[in-house]
Parts: sequence; C-alpha cells; structure tokens
Amino acid sequence: MKLVEFVPPTPHPLWKLCPQMGITDVIVKVNPELTELADPWRLSTLRSIVERLKVEGLNVVGLEGDPFDMTLIKEFGERGTGNGEREEALSHYRELLESMGRLGIKLLCYNFMVGKGWSRTGVREGRGGAKATYFSLAETKETSDFGHQTSSAEVGSPKSEVLRLSHAQVWANYEYFIKAVMPTAEKCGVRMALHPDDPCLDSLGGYARIFGSIEAYDRAYAIYPSPSNAVTFCQANFKLMLGNVGCGTGNLVGSSVPLDRGHAGRVPLPDIARHFGKRIAFIHIRDVEGTKEDFTELFHDQGDTDQFALMRTYRELGLDVPVRGDHVPEMAYDRILTPDGTPGYFTLGRLFANGYLKALLKSIA
Repeated sequence: MKLVEFVPPTPHPLWKLCPQMGITDVIVKVNPELTELADPWRLSTLRSIVERLKVEGLNVVGLEGDPFDMTLIKEFGERGTGNGEREEALSHYRELLESMGRLGIKLLCYNFMVGKGWSRTGVREGRGGAKATYFSLAETKETSDFGHQTSSAEVGSPKSEVLRLSHAQVWANYEYFIKAVMPTAEKCGVRMALHPDDPCLDSLGGYARIFGSIEAYDRAYAIYPSPSNAVTFCQANFKLMLGNVGCGTGNLVGSSVPLDRGHAGRVPLPDIARHFGKRIAFIHIRDVEGTKEDFTELFHDQGDTDQFALMRTYRELGLDVPVRGDHVPEMAYDRILTPDGTPGYFTLGRLFANGYLKALLKSIA
C-alpha cells in the first residue's frame, strides 16, 4: 500500500506540501469546473493536467469523482434526455478511460450518487474547537448543505419521499453504464473503484440511492465480474451502513450473500474488507461517530475504529493499492492558508492525518 493525497488540479498549497511530506503520488478530479479546461476525456487535456503536477514533483496515479457532468448517464429517464445524448456521454467516458490507459493512470474512483454527490449539513465544534463536518437527516429536511434553504419536497425521510427516480430506474441506469464502459476499462488496464453513497441512505433529495449495502456491491460486481470492476473501501461509509462497528472480529468470509452479520446484525470493518478482498482497489481512511442519519466526521486518531487492525487486515489480504486520508476537520488558521477551502478538505487537518497514516503504514511494513 502507498499513501497518496487528493489534490486540486490547479495550484494549491498541497502541491508544495505533499513532496515535503514524502507524498509524491496523487489523485485528482478533472471536472472542467475545477481545471478550467474543456473536454477532460481528451488525451491532450488529461496530459496537460498530468504535466502541471509533474512539474511540482507529483505523479498522477488516479482520478476521482465525476470527470464531467454525469446527469445524462445517472439520471437518464428523469430529465427528458434522449438515448443519443446518453450515448455521447458514454463515448466521452470511454475516451477518458483510453486516455488514462495511455498515460499510465490505472485507477478511477467513481460513484453513482444520483441528484447530488456527497452531502453534509454543516459544521459542528469538534476537538479543541476544530470545525467538524456533519450530516443530519432531520436538519436536512429544512436546510440544504451549509444552511441554504430548500423545500421539504426536495429532501426528506426515505419513507415519505416521492422519488424522481426509483431504485429500479437507478439500477437500470447503473447496469447500462457499467456494461457500456467496463470493457474499455479492462482493455486499458484501468480499475474502476466504486465509492459508496455518502451518506448511505435509501434516498436523498428525491432520488433513490442504491450503494448503501454490501449486497448492492455484490450485485454490481455480478453485473460485470472483472478485476476492473473494483471497490473504493471508504471506511466510514461501510462502518455506518453496517451498524457503526469499527473493529472486532466476526465470521464473515468469502463473498456469500446474505452476509453473516454476527452480534446484533452488525459486521466489523475488518470482516467487510475480507469479504471484498482483492476487489479493493483504493482505500479512503476516515472515521465518524453517530449513525448514517446523523453523524460527525472526526480526526483520524479520534474515533473508535481500530485503524491498526484494519491496516493489518489490508496487509493480510495482500493489497497493494493507493491509500488516502479522507475528510478532516477544519483547524485553527486553516483559512489563512486556504481561504477558499472546502469543509472537510482544508489543509492543516490533512497534514495531521498524513503524519498519522504514515506511522500506521510503517507499523505494518
């Protein structure tokens, strides 16, 4: 396993700080809104992003997030788009995979969250006054992310929502997508690592969410079994979706469904990792407290997850994949360093996280 960092595709303090921390492999998002470059699927565009970072001593080993507007693919059937428009978007996605293969970028962390991506309600005061991002479904019924007002019809309890896209429709869109792009990923040697829904609720914002269970992951793999059909093991999401159990032992083996959940129907994280095994292509390390309906994100050393036990499990599985720290609280003076930072992705907390993760990795070497 190798520690990597998720860096912006335009100049940022992390471009200088990563090499100083001994981190030279990075993950980037290439959406045009961030890069200010059109057509991210084109080889010339992707190469220019890679070259920007190479000058700073950083090697792009993976992409993360939607590379362009994916609504034509994810929300097909809801927005009145025709199949020709969807096919054009899928063609762009396949071209992106081909460009990645030519540049030696072998990892694509993607998600299939419909309507909106990862969602947080705001920030709460955390350890020492740090500002920790949190999600509250109860509060989200009244306000959207970070205080913007929204209607009760847009967000609400899964039991009361009238869905714009049903679970069956989202599954149909996912199956169409994966069958359309996975052969190209295989040909180009790219592993597409599926990230869980975040938060892993049954629905959000009027749209069904389908990747909030282990069974859903196994269903996705069964659609197209392949080493390229892989998993982003985002620890906190799997912890929340299966009962907030961060450590311990259990009886989960192989890839059988239904899962043996052991005590109180819950499965410890190391057993979930064993369930996926070599299907794991990327690891997001973070921790939370609470439930999937109401949780707060923590510093990496703060929660009840036994991070050392998880690292040992990854080693036992023989995983040789990129590992990165995920969301961190905002620390004092963070806004001096990055005034326009995104909650969960400020800089100082990531420096702290990387030091902690480097020690963990060394402890199992």
